[in-house]
Amino acid sequence: NDRCGSGPRHRRVLVVSCALGIVALSDAAQEAKERRASDLHLVPSLPPVLRIDGVLERVSGPDLEATDLRVMADRFLDDGESAELERHGDVTTSRLERDGPIRIHATRTADGIALSLRFLSQSIPTLADLSLPDVVERMIRRPFGLVIVGGPTGSGKSTTLAALVNTINASSAKKIITIEDPIEYRIRSQRSLVVQRQVGRDVESFSRAILGALRSDPNVLVVGEMRDCATITAAVMAAETGHLVLSTLHTGDAAQAVDRLIDAFPAESVQSARSRIARVLIGCISQRLVELASGRGRCVAAEVLVSCDAVQHMIREGKQHQLANAIATGRRFGMQTLEGHLADLVSSGMISQLAPLDDA
Repeated sequence: NDRCGSGPRHRRVLVVSCALGIVALSDAAQEAKERRASDLHLVPSLPPVLRIDGVLERVSGPDLEATDLRVMADRFLDDGESAELERHGDVTTSRLERDGPIRIHATRTADGIALSLRFLSQSIPTLADLSLPDVVERMIRRPFGLVIVGGPTGSGKSTTLAALVNTINASSAKKIITIEDPIEYRIRSQRSLVVQRQVGRDVESFSRAILGALRSDPNVLVVGEMRDCATITAAVMAAETGHLVLSTLHTGDAAQAVDRLIDAFPAESVQSARSRIARVLIGCISQRLVELASGRGRCVAAEVLVSCDAVQHMIREGKQHQLANAIATGRRFGMQTLEGHLADLVSSGMISQLAPLDDA
């Protein structure tokens, strides 16, 4: 971010030091890099806090001043983002730094402005890097339909979505339009043509962006998050009209993801919604992050639902409660339970038997 000065940057969060006089932030930046922190939280009247492998840890040093955090927010945010912060009380944006992209969330609190910085890898992992099964790649080879990446906040959904996009990008000649809030991973066009749009900057809303994208001759639409009825309705319609749609949902498991899709439609059209979703759904990856056996870093543990005749019937008939059993018995279709994937990770030595799931 050129607003924070020029010259070489040797630390992932060196931009933080633009708030003059905050010596503690420079120390936090160095510690974040050395300890591979995923997030840095800056709150008035407290020292910086790191999230390391899902656990919050305070950095030793003086408390942060509200005035310094205000200066830092002004350095991070452009005029439009600052106006949104003042108008709505929070704003999310991203910046591409030398060591990788950073997602920034600024929020107004009783004590002043608070900032949360998430550090994203500069490189996008492959599906193999994420230990996802081969059926996931087969899902995104389909010409049209809907693929969902589900999981709680902080479970790596955005990273998995980027890996799916880059797999298509590297192997197929397609037009891919991504709609994100904010853009986290910058994806360079390879065999595919990749166009990235940011909600709030390039377009007003997810739903408007989806409808507009349909006039741009896309093969693949990537919806950063399906948050509301309008977005879900537009995404399902895009899948029905011959496009491959990839998106994320905040859900605990695959059955909940299907429930969320159906519940977004008006009560009087639930039966129609079930039929539509049964027809377009390709599959759902519901993931968590689990600590590696080494104690340094985490990996993905995933439940995978694949659409088949039985799954489509359950969705049409409103029997989502039976999807868990369909996953457990659907190994021949490439399905896997979360528990089964955990067992595989234990057998491979990647995680320990006692490694807890991170629901952060």
